[in-house]
Amino acid sequence: MFLLEYKAEQVLKRVGAARKRDLGNMTENTVNSSRRPNFSNIPQNGLNRNLNLLNIKPTTAKKLVIKNLKSEPKLPDDYREQTWDKLRSAVLAIQQSKPNQYSLEELYQAVENMCNHKMAPTLYTRLYNLTENHVSHNIEQFLAESMDRFLFLKKMNETWLAHCNQMIMIRSIFLYLDRTYVLQNPNIASIWDMGLELFSKHILLNTLVQTRVVEGLLMLIEKERQGDKVDRTLLKSLLRMLTDLQIYDKAFEQKFLQSTERLYAAEGQRLMQELEVPDYLAHVDKRINEENERVLHYLDSGTKYQLIHTVEKQLLSEHVTNILQKGLDQLLSENRISDLTLLYQLLSRVKNGLTELCTAFNSFIKTRGRTIVIDPEKDKTMVQELLDFKDAMDNIVATCFNKNEKFSNSLKEAFEHFINQRTNKPAELIAKFVDSKLRAGNKEATEEELERLLDRIMVLFRFIHAKRLLVGKSASVDAEKSMLSKLKQECGGGFTSKLEGMFKDMELSKDINVAFKQHLNVNTRNLAPIDMTVNILTMGYWPTYQAMDVTLPDQMVRFQDIFKDFYLSKHSGRKLQWQPTLGYCVLKATFRSGPKELVVSLFQTLVILLFNKYDEVTFEYIKAATNIEDGELRRTLQSLACGKARVLNKIPKGRDIEDNDKFKFNNEFTNKLFRIKINQIQMKETTEEQKATEERVFQDRQYQIDAAIVRIMKMRKTLSHNLLISELYLQLKFPVKPADLKKRIESLIDRDYMERDKDNPNQYNYVA
Repeated sequence: MFLLEYKAEQVLKRVGAARKRDLGNMTENTVNSSRRPNFSNIPQNGLNRNLNLLNIKPTTAKKLVIKNLKSEPKLPDDYREQTWDKLRSAVLAIQQSKPNQYSLEELYQAVENMCNHKMAPTLYTRLYNLTENHVSHNIEQFLAESMDRFLFLKKMNETWLAHCNQMIMIRSIFLYLDRTYVLQNPNIASIWDMGLELFSKHILLNTLVQTRVVEGLLMLIEKERQGDKVDRTLLKSLLRMLTDLQIYDKAFEQKFLQSTERLYAAEGQRLMQELEVPDYLAHVDKRINEENERVLHYLDSGTKYQLIHTVEKQLLSEHVTNILQKGLDQLLSENRISDLTLLYQLLSRVKNGLTELCTAFNSFIKTRGRTIVIDPEKDKTMVQELLDFKDAMDNIVATCFNKNEKFSNSLKEAFEHFINQRTNKPAELIAKFVDSKLRAGNKEATEEELERLLDRIMVLFRFIHAKRLLVGKSASVDAEKSMLSKLKQECGGGFTSKLEGMFKDMELSKDINVAFKQHLNVNTRNLAPIDMTVNILTMGYWPTYQAMDVTLPDQMVRFQDIFKDFYLSKHSGRKLQWQPTLGYCVLKATFRSGPKELVVSLFQTLVILLFNKYDEVTFEYIKAATNIEDGELRRTLQSLACGKARVLNKIPKGRDIEDNDKFKFNNEFTNKLFRIKINQIQMKETTEEQKATEERVFQDRQYQIDAAIVRIMKMRKTLSHNLLISELYLQLKFPVKPADLKKRIESLIDRDYMERDKDNPNQYNYVA
C-alpha cells in the first residue's frame, strides 16, 4: 500500500507538470495574438485550435491510469550492519556512561526502519547478547572475599540502580521493537524483563553473591533491632531488588523469619526472668511497633502477617501462663490501669490469650474475695472492703478489658462464688452496715451518695441470695423472707424490690409447674417419661447469666416447645430465653453393680446421654454433638472422667482433656450411695482454695508480726526470748503459733534488724 501511494504521487506530479506547460503555451499564444493589429490577419485554423483548448468539455476528458513502478525501491546492501553498528555504539555508550554521538530520535527511527524491514528477530537477539555480555562481566567485582559486608551491599545497590537506569534508556531507544515484535510474541520477554532476567541469572543467582547479599541484609536488620542506626534507604532498595527479581520469598523471607524466631525466642526467655511483667509488656509492645515500622519502611508487605505472628508467638503465646502467674495479681492489686489495658490488648492478639486472662482474673477475685470474707478479724471492715473491691474490679473490666461480656460474667460468677463461702455472715454484716449508714443519715453523706451506696450494696445482696434460691440451697425460705422483711423495714421497698422479685419468681414458678403438669395430663401426648420443672426468672431481678446455645436431645426440645406454647398462651407478649448453664438433672443409670441415680448439671447430662448410642466417643464428636463451649466442655468431661465419681473412662488417662482424647462408658463404676451428686470441677476446689487463702492471710500477718517485733526491740533495746514472745502475744490481736514467731525473729536477724547476744544466745539486741 505504501509503494502504491508513492507511485501514484509521482504520476500525478508528472501529469500536473504537463498541464502547466499546456496552459503556459495557451497563455503565450493569447498574449501574442493581442499584439496583432487586426483580427483579419489571424488564420482561421489557428483560432479554432485555441478555442478548442479553452473550451475543454468534461465529456472529452481522458481517463488517468496509474501504473506500477517497474521495480521496488531497495535498501542498501550494508544497511542492516550499518544501522546495528550505530545502535550498538549507542547501547555501549549507555552501559559505559559515555556521551552518545547520535540523537535519540535518529536511533528510534533506525529501530523502526529495521523492524519494518523484518529485521526485528535479529535486532532482539543482538540486543539480548549485548546486554548479557555487559551484565555477566559485572559479577567479577562481587567475588572478592576481602570486601566488607556493608561496602558489598553498597556496591551491589549501585550496580543494581545503574543497571535499572541503563535498561530504561535502552528501552526508550528500542521502544518500537518492544511494542511491536515483543508484543506479537508472548514467549519473548520484554526488554525490561529481559534486563531483570539477565541480572538475576548472572549476578543474584550466583550462590556466593546471593548468600552475601542476604547475610548482609540480615546483619543490618539485626543491628537495627539492637538499637543501632542503619541505612534504611539501602535496605529498601536491595529488598525491592529481590522482589523485582522474584527471589524475595525463597532467598530472603524464609531466612529472615527464621532469624526473627531465634532472636525473639531467646529474648523472650531471657527477659521473662529479668524484667517485671509491666516492663516486659512494654517491651513486647515496643517490639511489635518496631516490626510494623520495618514493614512500612523497607520490608515487603506480604511479610507482615508472618513476621508479626512470629513476634507474638515467641514473646506472648509461649509466655502467657508465666505472665499471668508472675504479674497479674500484682497489677490487679495495685490497680495498674494502663498496664492492665496493655496486657488485654496484647493477649487479644494470641490464640486463647483472653480466655486464659479471664480464667486468671476469675481466680484472683475468688482468692482475694475469700481473704476478705473468711477472716473473722476483718468482719468490721468486710462490707466496705467488698464494695471497694467490687468497684475496682468493675472499673478494670470497663476501662482495661473493653467492657468484654465474658469478663463481666466471670466477675459476677467469682463474687457469687466467694461471698457464699461463709454461711450467713456476709448477709448479717451487710445488714448491720446498711443499718449504720441509715442511722447516720445525712451526717456522713448526701442523699444522692447514700442512694448510690445502697445500689452498690444491693449488688452484693443479689450475689448472696440468687444462687441459694435457684439451686434450692436455702435452709429456710421463711428465714430468708424474715430477713427480707427486716431489710425492707429498715431500707425501704425500693432497696429490696429485686430480692422480693426473686422470691416472687420462685413462688410463681411453682404454680406454673403445677398448671403445666395438669395441662400435660389433660392433653395426652406421646412424650418421653421426663419430669421437667421450669423456673421462670424475670431478667431485671436476677444476675446476668451468659446465654449459651447447646444441642439438646429431641425429647427435651419437645418438652421445651410444649412448655413455651403453654406459657405464651397464658402470658402473651413475653419472650422466653432458656439458660442451660443453670439447669440440672437426675438421671437413672444402670451399671454392672446395679441401678443408680446421678444428680448432674445439664451439660453433664448431654455428655452422658451420648453413651446410650455409643460405647466410645471422641472429644471432637462430643463437642460437635453437644455444641458446648470448649472450656466448659473440658471442665464437664473432667468432672465425669477425672473426679471422684468416674462414670466415664478417659483414654489415655490423665488430668487434662486433650483434643485427641476418647471417652468410654465405665460399666464397672461403683458407689455405696444410690443417689450420687457429681459436682463440676470448680465446686470441688474448696479445700485447695482454703489452703491458698490461709497462706495468703499468714503472709499478710507476717508484716504485722515483723513490725511488732521491731517496735518492741526498738523501745527495749535488749530483751530475752521469752519476754519478747510474751510482749508479742500482748500486742498481736490474732492467734499465732510460737514456731511462727520464732521464724519471724530469725528472718529479722538475717536482715540485720536485730542480733543475738554474743554471751547469751537467748537474748536479743536491737541493731540501730
